[in-house]
Amino acid sequence: MPADRAAWALTQRVALTNGEIAFDVLGRGPAVVLVHGTPTSSFLWRKIAPKLAEHFTVYVFDMLGFGDSEREVEQHVSIAVHAANLVELVEHWGISSPAVVGHDIGGGTILRAHLVHDMPVASLTLIDAVVLRPWITPHTQHIRAHLDAFVTMPHTTWWAMTEGHLRRAVHREMAPEAFEGHFGQWRGPRGQALWLRNLRQFDEDHTREFEARLSEIDVPTLLLWGENDNWLDVKISEQLEQRIPGARRIVIEEAGHFAMEDQPQLVAHLLDEFLSDGFARP
Repeated sequence: MPADRAAWALTQRVALTNGEIAFDVLGRGPAVVLVHGTPTSSFLWRKIAPKLAEHFTVYVFDMLGFGDSEREVEQHVSIAVHAANLVELVEHWGISSPAVVGHDIGGGTILRAHLVHDMPVASLTLIDAVVLRPWITPHTQHIRAHLDAFVTMPHTTWWAMTEGHLRRAVHREMAPEAFEGHFGQWRGPRGQALWLRNLRQFDEDHTREFEARLSEIDVPTLLLWGENDNWLDVKISEQLEQRIPGARRIVIEEAGHFAMEDQPQLVAHLLDEFLSDGFARP
């Protein structure tokens, strides 16, 4: 499995309405789409996708504004835009009713694509997902309230603060190459500007618009949550379990917000098991 970002580089590109997206397709079988969140990229799935590709056709991509996809300071990268991009991507790939897996804002993205855009899905998996308000963390709220100061802040000062925030999001310390693979994209003054662009466009109305419709979900749904998630508390998964009919909830011990980093083998196993069962149903 790739240890660094360069080894994971995506090989295919497609121009969508909102910008160019980098993607790749692995394996063969029923379609599974993996949707990362912020502030990561498809690199998040490097230990998961190869395992799933043994039984499924796995589609991985970098969201607009992340990783190898088009990244500009002046571009739209809200959850509403990501959901529209996902619908367009699925149409481009020519797949119908894929199983979709979303982490962080990727969770809000797949739910919005399904519930607002009526994109058919075979199943839903939400991993430490942005769904219920309020989901903008106090750390991010503070930055948004003082954006002018953070825009002009020396990069070294900003990065020292941001690095600490990122390192607290996992239960186990990340290896240097893994940390760089995920978050190196935000280094330098341009990376700082791109990061603040993301935060500026967080809009809880984009999840409010489907929040009341969670009870309408009628496909198999899996909730995976890190027991030690410091960004989105594990109690949120309990609320989602109550709101989504028949949802199955699994709390992952010794895992933080990035469960795919803390417990990659377990996450891959749980996904493979859930997806296999879902596609086996008549």
